[in-house]
Amino acid sequence: MLRSFDLENARRRTKIVATLGPSTDDPEVLERLILAGADVLRINFSHGTTEQQLRRIEMAREVAARVGCCVALMGDLQGPKIRIESFVNGSVHLQPGQSFALDIEMDPRGGTDAAVGVAYPQLVEDVEPGDVLLLDDGQIVLQAEAVSRSRIDCRVVQGGELSSKKGLNKRGGGLSAPALTDKDRVDIETAAKTGLDFVAVSFARDAADIDEARRLLRAAGGHAYLVAKIERSEAVQNIKSIISASDAIMVARGDLAVEVGYASMTGLQKGLIRLARSQNKVSITATQMLESMIGHASPTRAEVSDVANAVMDGTDAVMLSAETAVGRFPVQAVATMAELCIGAEKHETFRRAANYRLEDVFEHVDEAIAMAVMYVANHLKVKAIIALTESGSTTLWMSRVRSDIPIYAFTRHETTRRRVTLYRGVYPVLFDVTQNDASGIHEHLFDSLRQNGALAPGDLVIFTRGELQGVSGGTNTMQILTVP
Repeated sequence: MLRSFDLENARRRTKIVATLGPSTDDPEVLERLILAGADVLRINFSHGTTEQQLRRIEMAREVAARVGCCVALMGDLQGPKIRIESFVNGSVHLQPGQSFALDIEMDPRGGTDAAVGVAYPQLVEDVEPGDVLLLDDGQIVLQAEAVSRSRIDCRVVQGGELSSKKGLNKRGGGLSAPALTDKDRVDIETAAKTGLDFVAVSFARDAADIDEARRLLRAAGGHAYLVAKIERSEAVQNIKSIISASDAIMVARGDLAVEVGYASMTGLQKGLIRLARSQNKVSITATQMLESMIGHASPTRAEVSDVANAVMDGTDAVMLSAETAVGRFPVQAVATMAELCIGAEKHETFRRAANYRLEDVFEHVDEAIAMAVMYVANHLKVKAIIALTESGSTTLWMSRVRSDIPIYAFTRHETTRRRVTLYRGVYPVLFDVTQNDASGIHEHLFDSLRQNGALAPGDLVIFTRGELQGVSGGTNTMQILTVP
């Protein structure tokens, strides 16, 4: 069976991850969100009940099927988000220079302008006098002056309004909370049972955290790809092994910026995206990309530049969080993101052909074929690349090379079709190679793309396939063909 795809969204190479929430719980809104360009829908396990999350997963699949769009689902684990407890009056105002304590034994609802409880008993073991602690994404800055058995006495360096349940970070990292909590283990089982395509691991410190999540997921019967969220200072120190252990990384700029410092984030973001690509892994850039669109119908100029820079850095995907989950303009946020991505992709630095891995020796035949395809495609007037693929790995390798030539992943597997939605410049087409006559296969492929306006007679295309049909990892053939 051959199924069409959305040619309009195929003009955009960078993919969009949109978070589900109360603002998208109306099926009509979700339909418009998908049609506006959402490639991956994110279920944030930090918010809502399991029942709410299951309803959103079911609705997402129903709506995507109804509109005929291929959309992947990503479950995002909460992880050990370290937070203060609650204030008696909901919030306090802290003045620079005043004393303020964090107390692990304090009444969880008894916070005042002198002290507040903390939902993390190990904090007193992780903090020493002189350490800098940051609350509410760095809006409040404290310096530890004394540490006792249950309490950390601090001096307020940067004050302001502090409300209940805000997050807590330590500058430079060093908080020992494990990446996976008991709640995460339950959510991993939910992800496995519902067949999610991706699972994001929050606050990963090293490769062992990713390995453990993968083991738990496989034991529960899940086959999702794992996304390592880079949001700890320790993760940056262990980044190469984390990337190696994962299938993708997410540059989670909120907590990461707090721990490493805002001034370091721009260069760090570029380096993380580049490093992921060099290891043939996917990258997602996230957090506050269109933050102003939570309440406004258009972005700020700074947000426009932020999205454009991430795209030109080569990120595979950009992510919307509160903008779509609870924002007033979820559909407009996705449409705006799509427009910004297309605009950035027209920039000449994005379209250049990179001399990628020219000195490498490849371990796999299909990897060598993928690299040969991209070299030829970037030195010949090729209109499209057509890949018959079982697992999607050939198209992943192709997408690591920066190019403006679309890669069409023809596959018979729904799981592969959904996974490649996250790969930059790769567009899935459902096609069962085992049900088509080999002698006429080119005509079937060309017909699909001609009908959607992606190809015209006389266009050059590159076609890859395996000699043995239906065998994963068997791509060994590359052909240059003219569309009849």
